[in-house]
Amino acid sequence: QVQLVESGGGSVQTGGSLTLSCEATGTTFKRNTVDWYRQSPGKQRELVAVIGGIDGYSTHYSDFVKGRFTLSKNKAETVVYLQMNNLTPEDTGVYYCKDEGHWGRGTQVTVSS
Repeated sequence: QVQLVESGGGSVQTGGSLTLSCEATGTTFKRNTVDWYRQSPGKQRELVAVIGGIDGYSTHYSDFVKGRFTLSKNKAETVVYLQMNNLTPEDTGVYYCKDEGHWGRGTQVTVSS
């Protein structure tokens, strides 16, 4: 049974950093594309970043996080990391990872001004 578990969320001040993790059980990310989404209060869920592609390491970032967020994987390709720097209150929300139709339950990120 495939499960995705996000972790690493928390509360930081503007300009702070967090690293989120998405850990897979029952599968690996070797051949799959992994998406990070977020849902901010009062807004629809939006795509934040993607890692995958033919080599498994191609990345795409939405404009609002480009230059601040970075994706990576562990060597076994069972964990995807989302390094988030220079956070702003607009980054507040629940962050979810998704892999081939499977969703995690999310991790809360709160950025205060």
